[in-house]
Amino acid sequence: MTKMIRVFLLGLVVTSTMGSVSYADRCVPDPNVVCPAIFDPVDCAKGGFFSNACFAAAACARGCRPA
Repeated sequence: MTKMIRVFLLGLVVTSTMGSVSYADRCVPDPNVVCPAIFDPVDCAKGGFFSNACFAAAACARGCRPA
């Protein structure tokens, strides 16, 4: 009986954790990315302004368009 309760509680924890954060929100900025020093500015809805799309992608910015 105790094992069933533990399995049930583990299922609740896993389900609640998976439901609260989508996989798209799990972007982790990579400090090893080397972006070219080309000035082609982009304006991102979630992230601000960046000098080019590579820097925006490295910072996990979303909704980017040419500035």
